[in-house]
Amino acid sequence: MDISSKIEAVLFWKGEPLTIEQLAKIVGSSVTDVENSMKSIEERFSGGGISLVRVRDMVELRTSSDSSALIEELSQAEMKKDLGKAGLETLSIILYQGPVSRAEIDYIRGVNSNFILRNLSIRGLVERIANPDDKRSFLYQPTLELLGHLGVSKVEDLPEFTDVKHELENFSSANTDEEDIDNKSV
Repeated sequence: MDISSKIEAVLFWKGEPLTIEQLAKIVGSSVTDVENSMKSIEERFSGGGISLVRVRDMVELRTSSDSSALIEELSQAEMKKDLGKAGLETLSIILYQGPVSRAEIDYIRGVNSNFILRNLSIRGLVERIANPDDKRSFLYQPTLELLGHLGVSKVEDLPEFTDVKHELENFSSANTDEEDIDNKSV
């Protein structure tokens, strides 16, 4: 697989901005090779439904401005749907564990949560904030609008907050302990 294809796959899978240095490390190439490949990706996507967006050293795949009317229409239709089991599950993790990273949400759920997180963000139920420990990643937390909709003024007022938070922490630490044991036995 060529570098351009690897970059496209990684950016699509990640669903959030990456630095050029991160991309170079992931695809096993130099920063210069990644820069050159991004130019060819931009040319290939020109006039299409997807674009490669670059801000300083950050890069992300996005829908193109030409497709904004279609995407807006689809977003409005999506907003009218129920959240569904996956949305409620993700929302619960954010409410009881948040602020929490997408990687942690994916780990707890066992599946990629990118689409669900985007849907919850569009609906104004969760917001993405900078991770104080890693400026290149984000954390998700409930919005004030969500708390108001639930009739609580803070997450600690949620039903069985302490018990559920404790269970989630036990789940995470138990799985971390299992991984430590597995790594030691290798």
